[in-house]
Amino acid sequence: MSEVNLDHDEQLTEKTGTEEMPFEPVCIDVPRIYDSCGAKDCLRDLTVFFTAEDQELVESAASVRVSRASVLTAAISVDAVAFNRGCYAVDVVFYIAVGAEVYTGTGAMPATVTGLATASKRVVLYGSDASAKVFTSDTAPAIDASDFESCNGSAGTPPRVAVQVSAPMALASSVEPVTTPDILPFVPEIVANYFGTDLVVPTTQHILVTLGIFSIVQLTRSVQLMIPSYDFCVPSKECGAKTDDPCEVFSRIEFPTDSFFPSANTCDDSGAPPFRCGCE
Repeated sequence: MSEVNLDHDEQLTEKTGTEEMPFEPVCIDVPRIYDSCGAKDCLRDLTVFFTAEDQELVESAASVRVSRASVLTAAISVDAVAFNRGCYAVDVVFYIAVGAEVYTGTGAMPATVTGLATASKRVVLYGSDASAKVFTSDTAPAIDASDFESCNGSAGTPPRVAVQVSAPMALASSVEPVTTPDILPFVPEIVANYFGTDLVVPTTQHILVTLGIFSIVQLTRSVQLMIPSYDFCVPSKECGAKTDDPCEVFSRIEFPTDSFFPSANTCDDSGAPPFRCGCE
């Protein structure tokens, strides 16, 4: 990379089409993505754990229908991969709230119950190698003696992990007799507080669900980049306090043609989905 020696007040020009726009080189601190991956996971036969009150309904259920599912939170851990410098193993545990309608008999009104399902995944990505410590004024003071206590006197600084996940799709659900005892997973305090009381282990019957989720995992590090700066982003729109007439606002909305005549083409030109992972 060639060196850039510019005075602070020096401005350059960049050709944009037929015009030349002046810009000033500025340094910014941004998270750079070193590696990322996308996945389409089919989570088969996850056991749903309920509170004692809801589990009583599940024990007498004849059938079940999952009505909704949402990822409450995710526990993320990152560890360096041995003998692969710069590579990191990322372990993610999803805590998923599952809402279901339980039918206890023919013609009976369903009862709504909410439980917890967990699913884990591991990916290995490249996150570069760094040992610099970062302390900022907007975070609480913390002691990091990892390099002091390590055998070789140096310890790598892991990258930051970001996990994006879509809303789970309920693919299948069933009420099954318990053949082998279920094991209640570790539940973080923030998740336990959401349900308000302890979850219990099913004894006679349990609900199994199959969910489909899309996820993206990214490894990032803060880096300093030089970019061209053209001007400050000064708002060009005035904040008005006028309340429009509701019918006038409605008259400016375009007719939703796609809602009445949906497109039949749901794939791209290649006809392939964005991720080609199967149910593994």
